[in-house]
Amino acid sequence: MYLVVGATAHFGRQAVEELVSAGAPVRALTRSPEKAGLPEGVEVVQGDLTKPETLPTVVQDVEAAFLVLQYGMDVAPLLEAACEAGVRRVVFLSSGAVDGGAERQPDVIAQYHRDVERAIEASGIEWTFLRLMFPAINSLTFAMQLQGGDVIRAPYTKAAFSAVHERDVAEVAARILTGGGHAGRAYDLTGPESLTQAQQVRILGETLGRTLTVEDLDPEPVLAQMSQFMDAEFLAALFGLMARAVGKPAPVNDVIEQITGHPARTYAQWTNDHKADFGG
Repeated sequence: MYLVVGATAHFGRQAVEELVSAGAPVRALTRSPEKAGLPEGVEVVQGDLTKPETLPTVVQDVEAAFLVLQYGMDVAPLLEAACEAGVRRVVFLSSGAVDGGAERQPDVIAQYHRDVERAIEASGIEWTFLRLMFPAINSLTFAMQLQGGDVIRAPYTKAAFSAVHERDVAEVAARILTGGGHAGRAYDLTGPESLTQAQQVRILGETLGRTLTVEDLDPEPVLAQMSQFMDAEFLAALFGLMARAVGKPAPVNDVIEQITGHPARTYAQWTNDHKADFGG
């Protein structure tokens, strides 16, 4: 049995689908099973990481678990239950901001994910970390703007990232969960190319058959506005990551190809797969 925690989030849902397509038995953890909408044959169980009493039945008879955690979530109760149940392997979707060699991390995003990594390491369960810096699904934030015109307004449009298709992340996770052989490894996952946000918008426009333009916003007012509704420290860290990505190419590697056997999907392919999300 393979458990997916965060099964209704983008990466968790894709991982569930990959495991199902591989013929693996899948258990999906969700707070609201009636709203999950997961593939037929998936064992959907109700549970809550903030309610430890719900977790022992969730991890019972589980061989390996894929953890997609909401930022700030305490993983300790889940790990305690997993250890008691004899879960053998954990794959954790971590952050590419983590500096594995640093005692203190550069920001709260990296610190949270590294703290989770350390907790997993200390649990004694076999582990693999997938460190992801920039998922292509971040571009879904453009969709609302495109309803009102052909201009994308955003800070740091010259920041470069190697955007990763969520399906590639799911394939990597499924291969490691079911096949093993990656114990004690931390993988940085990247897409196949470095693209600025402005270049991504151009590619999105080509996919949609629209001539899109970008307008670079002053980050300070945007940060102040967003901080009224979201965690200010988290946003400051996120904006810092984007600021440091301006004017230099993003790292690119072939980890996805090594694990899945095929090259990482391009950003253009991601835009084609998500045309409907942009009204295309």
